[in-house]
Amino acid sequence: MAYIPRLKQEYKDRIVSALTEEFGYQNVMQVPKLKKIVVSRGVGAAVADKKLIDHAVDELTRITGQKAVSTMSKKDVASFKLRKGMPIGAKVTLRGERMYEFLDRLVTSALPRVRDFNGIKANGFDGRGNYNLGVTEQIIFPEIDIDKVNKISGMDITFVTSAETDKEAKSLLTELGLPFKKN
Repeated sequence: MAYIPRLKQEYKDRIVSALTEEFGYQNVMQVPKLKKIVVSRGVGAAVADKKLIDHAVDELTRITGQKAVSTMSKKDVASFKLRKGMPIGAKVTLRGERMYEFLDRLVTSALPRVRDFNGIKANGFDGRGNYNLGVTEQIIFPEIDIDKVNKISGMDITFVTSAETDKEAKSLLTELGLPFKKN
């Protein structure tokens, strides 16, 4: 028997029927699903120090369990001393099993470690069923050793779904376990 992540199994067993009941889908293929999770991080100080990109790539690799890549600048900005093609960030795109594993770790162990946490804001939707979440400190993830961190910085986590509307996407992400704030 092959390994199936807990959230993926729960999606198949419970969430598909719950969303079908809520929105009245005619076909199982109409039910929105999580396509990918993109974890990205901008490193503005990397213009002066190239080693900061290596630290960012290493930390994202440790957090997600998949090799991160550095992102390059698209154009020259003289006021920032930035040239086209310089590394200025890092990102990881998670799909499949690793995506569900990361989401499970995010919801069960990382988000509860945020200081004064009472849910994530529900205004990060883009109108097409995708959700953006900003994390202010990378040390909330248990994979990061706080003694080896050279600088505390945040990251952006983007959830890309196949949902048509924000309401469908919010229902999907709520069922998957993201703790949205109660209005």
